[in-house]
Amino acid sequence: MLPDVAAIVLAAGRSTRWAAAGGAGPTKLVAASGGEPMVRRVAGAALASRARPVVVVLGHAEDAVRAALAGLDVRFVVNPDPARGLASSLRAGLEAVPADAAGALVLLGDMPRVGAALLDRLIEAFAARLGAEAAAPFVAGARGNPVLLGRALFARAMALDGDRGAGALVDAARLVAVEADAAALFDVDAP
Repeated sequence: MLPDVAAIVLAAGRSTRWAAAGGAGPTKLVAASGGEPMVRRVAGAALASRARPVVVVLGHAEDAVRAALAGLDVRFVVNPDPARGLASSLRAGLEAVPADAAGALVLLGDMPRVGAALLDRLIEAFAARLGAEAAAPFVAGARGNPVLLGRALFARAMALDGDRGAGALVDAARLVAVEADAAALFDVDAP
């Protein structure tokens, strides 16, 4: 039996690179990708996986992101100070994960090509490796996203600060590597 794993969609960022590159709108996350808002595609992949609950961390452009996700079975959490960086959004998401969850998939709201199949493979690989602390996709030796943080890493992840995620924690953890395609490396920073 597979462990319960939540999904956290980080969707609180300010989209500064997007805006600097001429991107329109309040945030890149509501820009169309495959005919729907980018963040909706990411949340949809999480909902199509076996991860539950799906938690979406809001912050910058909260109303626009919330509207883009209308009707989806997601839980919203608000990062009160998204300007403090990615670590503050990760912390807000981890705080919303149920206490009985063995871990949490951390998805970036600007990676619309990641699908449910990869998310499920990460959960399965994590469950299959006794003592695993994390699972991550790899493409030709490069670690991609999303990552699965096991409960053993939560306290250290919540202590992070600034505009960085849990990459260094994942790299130093007892990590399960999962082969993936280029979707695990593709994020949107420009229109």
